[in-house]
Amino acid sequence: MSTAQEVRYSRTYDVGITVGLIAYGVVHLLIAWIALQLAWGKSSKEASQQGALQELAGQPLGGVLLWIVAIGMFALVVWRVLELVWGHLDTQKKVSSVGRAIVYLVLGISAVKVAVGSGGSSTGGQQTLSARIMAHGPGRVLIVAVGVAIIGIGCYQVYKAITKKFMEDLVGGVSEVTVLLGRIGYAAKGVAFVVVGILFGWAAISYDPKKAGGLDTALHTIKDQPFGSVLLTVLAIGIAAFGFYAFSWSRNARK
Repeated sequence: MSTAQEVRYSRTYDVGITVGLIAYGVVHLLIAWIALQLAWGKSSKEASQQGALQELAGQPLGGVLLWIVAIGMFALVVWRVLELVWGHLDTQKKVSSVGRAIVYLVLGISAVKVAVGSGGSSTGGQQTLSARIMAHGPGRVLIVAVGVAIIGIGCYQVYKAITKKFMEDLVGGVSEVTVLLGRIGYAAKGVAFVVVGILFGWAAISYDPKKAGGLDTALHTIKDQPFGSVLLTVLAIGIAAFGFYAFSWSRNARK
């Protein structure tokens, strides 16, 4: 048995994945909490993963918790990499594993940055990058392409919610509550992705980098719509549902 295979069957590997998925769930619960504050008042934190990490940093033992999140995220990256190598996945699942690994890696790096006090605004960074890309000839086309790709990801999340395809990630006995949380959570994440993608596309079409942004910008856009507070509350509940789903996922993850 190779070293990589030994890692996959080790107790440390199992614990790392469990901790990582629990941390992933906590981050989503914090995003939902910030979104609720935004819906019915004001929040000084970004309604994004970056904002959730900053919220976590302000809690007792926040620094320790951030390092636990970082370690958990890096464990999930290892999980996806080993899955790619030894998982005998089809093309679609390989693409999904790569995408998930990137998400976990970015979140892990963000947790480290916030832990050491160097984490900034993710929305501001995205807008600055968008402005730089748009300054070049084909830049606006690239931004539109990014927007379309993000919308595609969002639609796929909704597809997973409708078809319950996310259950392929689970093993063992799974309760109906877990399935319901997964469906609500993936649908909410899908809607958020679609809004983000539309904002990227509109930013390129209108040549206004300020309109491009991540989850925080998307949630503010929803808040500004008619009945925006209600819509944002529903979306926050959906994001929270995904957080609770991640806790169940941590117990029944297909490794």
